[in-house]
Order: sequence, then C-alpha cells, then structure tokens
Amino acid sequence: MILYALAAAPLLIWLYLLLAHGGFWLVARHFARLPVNPAIARKVVAIIPARNEAGVIADAVRSLLQQDFAGQIHLIVVDDASTDATDGAATQAAAGIGAAARLSVIGGAPLPPGWTGKLWAMSQGVIAAAALAPDYLLFTDADIHHEPDNVAALVTLAEAQKRDLVSYMVKLPVTSRAERLLIPAFVFFFLKLYPPAWTASADAATAGAAGGCILIRPDVLERAGGLRSIRSQIIDDCALARAVKGAGGSIWLGLTRSARSTRPYASPAEIARMISRTAFNQLRHSYALLWATIIGLFFTYLLPPLLLLSGQPLSIALGAAAWVLMGVAYAPLLRFYGLSPLWGLCLPAIALFYAAATVHSAVRYRLGRGGYWKGRMQDTRPRR
Repeated sequence: MILYALAAAPLLIWLYLLLAHGGFWLVARHFARLPVNPAIARKVVAIIPARNEAGVIADAVRSLLQQDFAGQIHLIVVDDASTDATDGAATQAAAGIGAAARLSVIGGAPLPPGWTGKLWAMSQGVIAAAALAPDYLLFTDADIHHEPDNVAALVTLAEAQKRDLVSYMVKLPVTSRAERLLIPAFVFFFLKLYPPAWTASADAATAGAAGGCILIRPDVLERAGGLRSIRSQIIDDCALARAVKGAGGSIWLGLTRSARSTRPYASPAEIARMISRTAFNQLRHSYALLWATIIGLFFTYLLPPLLLLSGQPLSIALGAAAWVLMGVAYAPLLRFYGLSPLWGLCLPAIALFYAAATVHSAVRYRLGRGGYWKGRMQDTRPRR
C-alpha cells in the first residue's frame, strides 16, 4: 500500500497543478486581451541598464525609438562600466534613425556597497528620468527587441485596467537545440512559481514580474520605497513586484509576442549558468528548501517515467497517467514557441538538468561565488 501511495503521488500533484494552481499552464489566458490603442498620449521614459552590451543594444535602441505611439518616448541608457563600445553602439543606433535627441547615454557611477550592478544602474536612470516628468517608466534590457506596438500595448493595459505595474515575459529564443530543449521549460517553471492570475489578484500574495519588460508608474515606485528598497536583490524583477504589491499597487504579468530577446544561448552550459546565477537565491539560501525542491522535482517529474519500469501494473498505470498530464500541461507553452508537443516527453530529463543547476547554484554560494554576472559576484554569504 505504501508503494502504491508513493506511485499515486505524482498523479495527484499533476491533478492539483492542472486544476488548482492558478491555471498557470493555460498560456492563452496570459495575454492582454485589449485592442492596442496607439493614440494614448502619455510620456514614457525607457531605461536600459547596460554592461558590455555592444553586440545587442543597437537593435533595442532602434526598436524603442521607432514605436507606433502617440505619446512621447525618451530612452536613457545607463552604461554600467562597460569595457566595450556599448555607449557608442547606442548613440550610433539612435543617430542612424534620426532620433539622437530622444536618447540620453549616462556613464554609470561606481557601484556602492549593498547594491547589485543592475539595480544601481537602473536607479541612476530613474533619477535622470525624473527631470522629464514621465507618466511611466519602462525598465527593459539591452537585448530586448520591441515590436512597434509594444509600448502602446503596455500603456493601453495599464490605463484600461488601472495597473501600476505591467510586465511582459518576453519571448525567448528557441533557435539552437539547447534552447528548444531548455528555454520553454524555463518559462514553464517561472509561470508555475508566479501564476499570472495570482499575481494580478489583489487577494493573493503572489507577485511576479519579468525584468526584460516592466512598465511602472513613477509615483508608485516611490511609494514602494524606490529601487533603493530592493537594492541588494539579484532577482530584482520579482522583488520589485513584491514591493509594489506590498505598497497597495495593482500589478499584472503576462506573455507577449510583441517583445523578444535577441540574446542567444548556444549550449546547455550557457543556460545552466543563467539558472545557477539566481536559483539558490530564489530558495532564500535555505538548504532545507533546496532538499525540499529536489524531492519535489523527483516526485513531480522523475518518478512518473521510473514507475514505468516497476513491473507493477497499477504503478505503471499511475506513472503513465502522471506523465500524460505532464505533457498536457506543457503542450500549450510548446505550441506558443512553435515546437512539437513531443518535446514534452523530455520534461523529466529537463527537470533533472534544472535540479543540477540549482545544486550548482548552492555550491557556488557556499564557496562565495554566487550570483556571478559579467565579472561581479552579487550573491555572497554575509561575513561574520
């Protein structure tokens, strides 16, 4: 009976996830369902924190300065001690489309203690933006391409639903084999952690955002304590969402086809480093939560295929049923990325990969090398 109870656990987990976990897997629900109104006249200041982004920033600059939007858009690039030609690439891109007057490039000040590099750069952009008196700030990354209607879509949603923070999970690249295998799962796990329906609900504590595309009202940002209130957070997007929601703000998180990342991940090792940078921080540096996560991943993703080898008809049936439900849950996101649902059969192996990256993240933190990003260790144990 104990064996059968264990065999039933994955099936019960997937029934819960499908039926009672905020509909996180129902991708069609996570898009803004409002017609875009490009005639809304608001002033938006976009802020890009950039550190050694010469290879991608030109496209981001052009896409933001060529929006189909009746309001005003000004772009601030904060060059965070780059050692390449990031500032020049941004300036040339704006000049090439006759929009140099709507771009400001700021040389970032030295990083003070207690701040992460990205948030320090963003905070300098916020200070510079204040002189322009914007209705909204748009925090975005140097590798994000914005389709011509993206800013109008964000503002339309914020205005129509009276949201203080609107965030899009931009579409990530799935060109390489590694990306096709691992990137949709990254979005799947993110949505499971932060179901958009719960994020949008004032009655739920869940608060998620995706840092590549966040529109926020400046007064609400200040009411939430400003970026200084989250200055040490390396998962800065979700920390910002929590601060805004905690201050009584209304937030929304969803998917979009109107913004996408241009940063490629050519190998599993590159994706593993991306996961490892923040995974143990997500677990609040708790080894108990690390063990709970590994056990949870085992029962949710790894046990179903293992049960097929048990030789017990009932256990085989329970494992097969759980694996089918796993595929059902993953299929809408694979469809969104234009991939075959057969990739869903790989979820157990993908979960093992993510578990290994999470353990690696804990090891790096233990060694004082956590949160590594562009030459900086940003998630290290406090000294005693």
